[in-house]
Amino acid sequence: MNIVKTPDSDLIFWMRGIRRHLHQYPELAFQEYETAFFIGKKLTGLGIYYKENIGKTGIVATIGKQDPNSPCVALRADMDALPLEEQTGLSFSSRTPGIMHGCGHDGHVAMLLGAAAMLQKTSLPGRVVLLFQPAEEGKGGAREMIADGGLEGVEAIFAGHIDRHFKVNEIGVESGLICAYADEFSIQIQSKGGHAAKPHETADCIVVAGLLVMSLQTLVSREVNPSFPSVVTVGKINGGTAPNAIAAQALLQGTIRTTHPNIRETIITGLSRMVKAMENLYQVETTFALTEGYPPVINNPVAAQIAKKAAMDTVGAENVKGLPQPSLGGEDFSFYLKKVPGCLVRFGARKEGLGDVPAHSPHFDFDEDVLPVGAQFLANTALLALERIKELREA
Repeated sequence: MNIVKTPDSDLIFWMRGIRRHLHQYPELAFQEYETAFFIGKKLTGLGIYYKENIGKTGIVATIGKQDPNSPCVALRADMDALPLEEQTGLSFSSRTPGIMHGCGHDGHVAMLLGAAAMLQKTSLPGRVVLLFQPAEEGKGGAREMIADGGLEGVEAIFAGHIDRHFKVNEIGVESGLICAYADEFSIQIQSKGGHAAKPHETADCIVVAGLLVMSLQTLVSREVNPSFPSVVTVGKINGGTAPNAIAAQALLQGTIRTTHPNIRETIITGLSRMVKAMENLYQVETTFALTEGYPPVINNPVAAQIAKKAAMDTVGAENVKGLPQPSLGGEDFSFYLKKVPGCLVRFGARKEGLGDVPAHSPHFDFDEDVLPVGAQFLANTALLALERIKELREA
């Protein structure tokens, strides 16, 4: 069985340059035009055929046998950045005000291009599809890629995400649920408003909003089985127009993160109930709206075994870690997994000296030594998956 060797220094330097270029020129969801153009040039340089404008701004490339009946697996990298003002002080910091790669997607693209470079030089027992996907950050770019035929012929799919919780040369692999349901909600509170000196003449939407924020905390602490990780967060509040006026409106927006469908339903029902109770208790008008988010990422057991074997071949068995507790973060890789079996892993990328800086922070950065690890893992996973599909067909 073919196993891809560790990338050489030239390839590592090439990947680092890709990551740093993309970091300087970040683009938001479905606006990744220059990013896609840059990726296309790199693929052309590698002699790899690709299609552009898939899923609006995405790219689908193909390596290996073009026979549509040959085994086929996909590897995916997300391309979009975040609406953050970078504060890392890096020499290659974002040149676009208010936008930065604060989650590592620039690294994901560099890894997949590195894997493509290695696979292009390898004898493949089938076909590898490379998905450079837009709009993972809340816009569901995976759905658009699927709708445009990105998974056509694909029998399994794999990807990885940079993770600061693990050290470089560690890869986290787990079967089953690893990322949560991610839903969003908004609550509109309205009254007629009034003068601050005459509070008895109206209902105060600011007071109601504050009481509602505190009440929502009991949904998880008192209504959810503590064995199931869950979070309800109000992340945004808008209300009022002047310091001497009683607010006629307030808007709360937040997110619900759950790991079980019954718990999800319990929290959504409870949230709606509490909003209605506030309306009756404080004589205001309320509107509750739920936006269904990403479904959970549930790694296929067989695909997870393949990923674990590839991880061991890449970093050694002692550096393959489990993911016993699911992340409450959302990931639109879940949409691919509703169509074909696959596995999402975690690439350790903790940067020494950076401290406990989370993703989606203006201070986010990662250790670039993860780039060759991710590239080698992706290439090895593709090879192992193709071999497994071939074996099953011949059995």
